[in-house]
Amino acid sequence: MSEALLRPATSTSSTKQKRSAPSAIAAPERKVSQVVLGDILFDTWYPSFYPESGEGGSGIGQAGSPSARSHDGAIGGNELATAADQLYICRCCFKYSLNITPYLTHQRICEAGIDGAGFQNPGQMIYEHGSYQVWEVDGEIDKLFCQNLSLFAKLFLDNKSVFYDVSSFLYYLLVYTSPLSPATDSQIVGFFSKEKMSWDNNNLACILVFPPWQRKGLGRILMSISYEVSEREGRMGGPEKPLSKLGRRSYMSFWSIQVARAILLAPLRKTLTIRSISKQTYILPEDVAAALQEMDVLRPQTGAGSGAGRRRNDGALHVSKARVRAWVEQHEVQLGSVVDPNAFVEGWAPLTSWEGANDA
Repeated sequence: MSEALLRPATSTSSTKQKRSAPSAIAAPERKVSQVVLGDILFDTWYPSFYPESGEGGSGIGQAGSPSARSHDGAIGGNELATAADQLYICRCCFKYSLNITPYLTHQRICEAGIDGAGFQNPGQMIYEHGSYQVWEVDGEIDKLFCQNLSLFAKLFLDNKSVFYDVSSFLYYLLVYTSPLSPATDSQIVGFFSKEKMSWDNNNLACILVFPPWQRKGLGRILMSISYEVSEREGRMGGPEKPLSKLGRRSYMSFWSIQVARAILLAPLRKTLTIRSISKQTYILPEDVAAALQEMDVLRPQTGAGSGAGRRRNDGALHVSKARVRAWVEQHEVQLGSVVDPNAFVEGWAPLTSWEGANDA
């Protein structure tokens, strides 16, 4: 691969998609305007906390952060200037370089893997369906990989705060494998992270589909996986809150589809409540209620008997199934599940909060 072969990303990296950096206190200066991931070139949206210098582990981290100072995620002895046009990111391990020559050498070796067997994703594969796999990675075991992934993710997330202290998190990688060359052409296209032990029962801390692969429904796959993991853990949860504007919009769409699916596929004459929908979907009751309100399908409950047709005094509401169907048609929603519960690797079990507490 040479510079002439770099492919610009699709419309997701256009000027319409550019973001302005948040005005948070102590925010990092914008050091990178574009990244090259593999052979794809695309714009960044936000600053990240990449170390000031590259390889060596001496004085390369953020001031006052010992874990950052020991970070060794750069390729070669690069100095990261105040502003850089491009940063080259290895598509396998997410190590980074300012210079294309050491980058190409590293990526060729990294893609070849040990004894030429090909790059092996860290962690363990927990799910495989069609062209997609999900790999679970422990931040304590694969610390450098998770640090590099987090630094890369910060270029596209305005509120991500964990970059170096990754030991208490699990990372779930979404990997796409081309059906044309499954043995060699695999690419991490997104991920979500979650705390090993969350006192708020959060099932997701951070989620990102990389810009070249956005608007393909992959975020819904990651969200569905997070709830499938919650179900296997036997605890109901949701994403860490408060959500960003983009996060709220994405989750509201996901929750609404899941709730609509539960309502419309329920047996006739079966009475559903917010709590029963919550138990079925593992979506928190308050999130189910928020989705129903967002869909505008709630109507006042009327009385029975002598009070028939009158609005009840207790303010009770009911869901209009006809309005749910209309919402599905209007938004062209497919009610089929994007994740097959039977496609999880046999014998895999998630690390529950109590197991995490015992390991701490």
